[in-house]
Order: sequence, then structure tokens, then C-alpha cells
Amino acid sequence: MAAAVDLLTCPHCRAPLAVVQAGRVLGCSAGHRFDIARQGYVSLLGPRARTDTGDTAAMVTARERFLGRGHYAPVTTVLAEQAAPVGPVVEIGAGPGHHLRGVLDARRGPDGESPIGVALDSSAAAARRSASDPRVASVVADAWSPLPVVDAGVAVALSVFAPRDVEEITRILRPGGRLVAVTPEPGHLAELRDVVPLLAVDAGKSERLADAFAGRLELIERIEVTADLALTPADVADVVGMGPNAHHLDAAALAAVADGLPERTPTRLAVTVTVLRKPT
Repeated sequence: MAAAVDLLTCPHCRAPLAVVQAGRVLGCSAGHRFDIARQGYVSLLGPRARTDTGDTAAMVTARERFLGRGHYAPVTTVLAEQAAPVGPVVEIGAGPGHHLRGVLDARRGPDGESPIGVALDSSAAAARRSASDPRVASVVADAWSPLPVVDAGVAVALSVFAPRDVEEITRILRPGGRLVAVTPEPGHLAELRDVVPLLAVDAGKSERLADAFAGRLELIERIEVTADLALTPADVADVVGMGPNAHHLDAAALAAVADGLPERTPTRLAVTVTVLRKPT
């Protein structure tokens, strides 16, 4: 947190933050104070922030299990390849910080040093998990509110299946900085919809993403990432339980469906990584 505090701003008055009171509190010149939790994260929720859409502790645990088994490793690899500019990396809607850690691992310098990483998420349960990595400053923040990040301070903003506020992302990126965003394609996990009532994926998400930033960020590349997956019943329960479908599907009903699945269910990872750059 001390290494990243120069990137953070007060959610009430937008003034820069500093570490105060023996390193356990962040504060601004206007007197606003924010305790650093025992687990290492800080809540910088503004007056208009929403937390009702944040992941529950059960969803965060399911995400850690699923991602920890390597099913989305091809996505993390492409994120790391495209997070090219040198400087701080912020992930918006970071969850437990899995993809951010992968990028920091890949960006480690010859001296072993990693760039500063900041994980923003509206879920305190997710913030507790991402704070376990000493390279990551973990912050509870709402993606749809003003982000508690300084103007033009970020080299790379990551967004993986997460909300994206056009004005705020443009504001925090430095000239030449990149937004690297992941959106699902209609075929993503489509085979699971035969056994689980998953939400449908609209076509054209990546195109709409680029259109939303037109005039602010320039499109560099779109990269399709696909992979064949063979999911166990536990994998299926976790991939459904870690995302928005968890808000619409009863946990007991999901467990019952998973129990009736074969040893392996074939499906497909199908996403697009969109890379946008702020003009210099």
C-alpha cells in the first residue's frame, strides 16, 4: 500500500492520499481518513458508490478454485503479453487478483522487481484475497463511480469481464497507456447452457467496447482466445458460481445439477482481448 499510495486519491474530495498514523491509515489534506484493514486492503468507496453488485465470499472462493486450476491460463498469457507499457498496472473489477498477479509475474524485471499493481473491486471479500499478494495494493472501489486513482497515473488498465466507465478509464491512463479488456464471445462456455441455465452472451461485445472509447482511445488490436476445456462437475459448479449467474441460480440447485454431470463435460473458452491505447 505504501508503494502505491501516490496513485490513490480521496473518494470524497479527490485530493492525493498519504500514509498516516504509523502506516495503518490513509489520509488526505482535508482530513478524510481510511483505515487499512488487518488483511491489508483499504476501502475507498465514494458517496455514490454501489456495493450490492459485488461478489460474495462464496463467489470469490469459487473463482479462486476455478482460475487456480488453469482453465483460463491462455487469457492471462495474452493479458501479460499486451500489458506492454512500463509503469503501474491497475485491474478494475479485479476479484481475487488472479489475472493481475499473472501480469505482474510476467513483468518482473531482471532485478526481480515487479511494477506497482492496484486491484480495484467493490467486494470486500475479493479485496481480502487480492491483498494477500505483497505486490498488490488492494482497494475496495466501485467501477461505476469515480475511481480513487490519480489523473494520468496508470500505464495499463486491465478489465476482465468487468464494468468499464469510459470517462474514468480514459482519465486514469497516462498518454501511451493501454486498456486491455476481455469480453466473452457468444460461444463462450456455450455447451454448458445445455445443462445449466446460464445467461446468454450477446454478439459484438468487443466491437461495442471499442466504439464506446472512440475519440478517446485508439484501437490497437483484437485477439481471439479460444481453448477446448474438459470440466469436472466441480469445475462446472465453480465457473457458474463465480460469475453473474450465481445471482440467478440457487446454490442447492446448482449442486444438484453438478452431481448429475459426467466425469468430464466438454466446452470451449471463447473470448476476445481488446487492446486500446491513449494517444500521446
